[in-house]
Amino acid sequence: MPVLNEASGIDHSLQALLKTLQARWQVVVCDGGSEDATVERLAAYPVQVVTAQAGRAVQMNAGAGFAAGPLLVFLHGDTRLPNHFNQLMEAFLESDFEWGRFDVRLDNPRWPFRMIAWFMNQRSAITGVCTGDQTLFMRRDFFQRMGGYAELPLMEDVEFSLRARLQARPLRIQAPVVTSSRRWTKNGVVRTILLMWWLRLAYRLGVSPQRLQRWYYR
Repeated sequence: MPVLNEASGIDHSLQALLKTLQARWQVVVCDGGSEDATVERLAAYPVQVVTAQAGRAVQMNAGAGFAAGPLLVFLHGDTRLPNHFNQLMEAFLESDFEWGRFDVRLDNPRWPFRMIAWFMNQRSAITGVCTGDQTLFMRRDFFQRMGGYAELPLMEDVEFSLRARLQARPLRIQAPVVTSSRRWTKNGVVRTILLMWWLRLAYRLGVSPQRLQRWYYR
């Protein structure tokens, strides 16, 4: 789990996560240099805390280096796993799949947010391209063969998916993870959708991730 300045929500996230995991899995949290009380709050939980330079790709690669088991799951701090996550991952490890992702549901129940999630899930089902909100999971040896995440400032999840789908078809788990809708709520649904479509198109057309990051955070 990569985190950065998440003190206001980290207790809620970790309490829900640990309840779901039931002490079955190792939890590695990689902090990207938080300037709030995130690291202090993490000390209250049975998780392994590592530090790295800020950036999801860098942090996820660093966290994966400390994970001990055969399974890697890359979870955003504002995303909740389905209640039967343990059984789903056990079934994945017994299957022939190398990697996969969950369907996603936004935590706002209004119809625009249900439509956003539906389109995200259908797009991934058709293209095999996933986003971090969909909680990618994979076998450790597959992640290592892929060379981990390219340490880009943006689009690391799309870049990884584009490479990974050439090697193996991803498993789609339709039991959804639930993620925050704050990005769409803050910036507006239509504006955020258009921005995300434009960023993905620009990336596929060869615009550098560094420039895309400047556009995204502008």
